This record gives sequence, structure tokens and C-alpha cells, in this order.
Amino acid sequence: MNETALKILKTINSNGYEAYLVGGYPRDLYMGKESVDYDICTSATPKELKNIFGGSTLKAEQYGSVTLIMNNMRFEITTYRKDIKYLNNRKPIEIEYITDLVEDLKRRDFTMNTMCINKDGELLDFLNGKEDINNKIIKTVGNADLKIYEDSLRILRAIRFATILNFKLDDELKDAIIKHRYLLRTLSYYRKKEELDKIFSSTNSKYGIELLLDLGLDGPLELHNLNKLIPTTYPIGIWSQLDVLDKYSFNNAEKESIVKINELMNKDLLDNNNLYKYGLYISTIVSEIKGIDKKEVNKRYNSLYIHNKTEIKIEAKEICELLNKNPGQFLKEIFNDIEYKIVNKSLENDKDKIKYYLLETYLN
Repeated sequence: MNETALKILKTINSNGYEAYLVGGYPRDLYMGKESVDYDICTSATPKELKNIFGGSTLKAEQYGSVTLIMNNMRFEITTYRKDIKYLNNRKPIEIEYITDLVEDLKRRDFTMNTMCINKDGELLDFLNGKEDINNKIIKTVGNADLKIYEDSLRILRAIRFATILNFKLDDELKDAIIKHRYLLRTLSYYRKKEELDKIFSSTNSKYGIELLLDLGLDGPLELHNLNKLIPTTYPIGIWSQLDVLDKYSFNNAEKESIVKINELMNKDLLDNNNLYKYGLYISTIVSEIKGIDKKEVNKRYNSLYIHNKTEIKIEAKEICELLNKNPGQFLKEIFNDIEYKIVNKSLENDKDKIKYYLLETYLN
């Protein structure tokens, strides 16, 4: 049990308000998993929380929530509320503060996320979260149709939880997802990618991909190659097969990796030049997609004399002295030549042998 979290609960309680750990932490604790998902619900309003903890420690306030940083840990503290109105089937834009814990729990997405922990570390379960976890099933809190319509991100959250936990989706939830899957088209690509990354990076990603296909989500998600997908260890290998660079938001490193993977898919993976140029990370991903033994790829990559130009055992200054020349453009040509020959193992990465080759080849 996290002692800092309990200290926060006790502090809020000592000021006359209710407070409980809720959501991911109690769920993970019940399942015997470690968690850093510290969400707290309370009867105290943001203004009252500021009076309790001091404004300097509270970093944000939105929709009745504040962020508290304590002992280098981040705690999201949310006032009991009802969500009255949603914008674009996603964000609550009108809320009402309430004083009833159970009513607050009823606004949450899935029953397994409604368990609470009090200041004494006791696990409280008002909406049968334990039962659904024991049965390995994901159910919405209340009417599934309404829950999914209110917030379309819950579609992907449901699949993400099912994938990571290897749970089934409740039939009512499945029906609601199918009915409202069209709403995914208006969900931001950033939020869609965030959830899909977690699905694709799971060791159970194959199941998550099957769920996406079974529920017909490949269309509204614009993942048109999903049915041809070959799961890979790294999510970027999955993204590289989906042809979505022009739609989803990728950072520069992700874009570069996708381009390299797609380039290497059309080349001889086990060629020394390609292993050297694209590196072990990209080569391993491509080996998974192509069905080539990763051990063989790793063996061949590790057998290369060099893995980077900086490993060549001669310096520009030494080349100039050896050939009695001043530094110039010729050095780039020579290093490219040496690099190519070392990679292809026609020249050993040994200073004396490199010098001998240079004298034989470049000394006029």
C-alpha cells in the first residue's frame, strides 16, 4: 500500500472531508499488480483542497480536478460530481459537485474501476468490481449504450483493458461499441494513437487486434490493413504496416523508423550492408514481419566488423599523414570506401591493415 497516498487521504479526512483512492490503483492492488495510477476522489472541492494543501503544491485544476505532487509522485484528486453534459461525445463540459461517493462512482466507465481504498487501506467495492474481475469480464457502470455514447474513447479503453488483462467484453458492451463505433471518426488521432499504442505494445496484442477486427473498428479507425497485420514485439512495427503516416500523429523518431522499416521490407534483410545501414532494432522488426529467424539476424549483425562509422580504427589525421596530404574532400571518399569494405568483410578493421590498403590504393 502506498503510504504517501494514505497520508493524503488522512489529511483530507482530518479536515472533515471524505477521500478515497479510486480506479486503477485499487483495481491493480486487488489483482496483485503494481500500480502508479494514483487517482483520489473526495467530497472536498478544488478550493477546499487548496486550503488544505496550499496552492503551491497544486499544479492544475480542470473539471473539478486538481493535481497534487507529493514525494515526487503525482496524484489526481477529483471532487465527487455528476457529469451533466458532454462535448463531441468525449469531454464533460458541465458538471455538478455532489457529496455522495456511490453516485460519483456511477459516472465512471467500467465496474472494475470503481473499487475504492480508504485511509485505513481497506478495499471497498460498491458496484461489484471484484466479481467482474474474478469473472475476467469488462462491464460498463450502468447502461453501456449511454456510457459509450457519452465518451467514445471508452471504446478503445475497453479494448485496451481487455487486451492487457486478457478479459472478455460483456455482450451489452460489445453491442454498444458496434452501435457507436462511427464516433471514433471524430475522436482525435492523438487520443486514438495513445490507446492503440498500448494495445499494440501489449504481449497480448494479437487478441486486441482480433477484437478491433471483430467489432468492425478498422474502418472508423482508418486502419485498413489491419486484417493483414503481422504482430511485432514493438508497436512501431505494427504501425509501419498500416499505411497511416498521413493520418495519425507520429513524432520524428517514429516517422523515421516507419520509413526505414518499409524501405528494408523491399530489400535483402540478411545482406551485410542492409544490416549495417538499418541497425539491429529496425532489422529485428522487419525479421518479425518477414518471418525470418531473429536469432540469425542477431548473429549476423553481431558478426559485423563495425556497427558505426566511428568504430573504424583510423582517424582523418592519420590518413593525411600517411598519404602526405592536407585535409580535404578526398577524406570523405576514403572513409566511405573503407567503411564499405569493412562492412562487407573484404577489409579487416585493423589499423595496420587499413594503412596497408590505403598505401596500395591511394598513394600516387
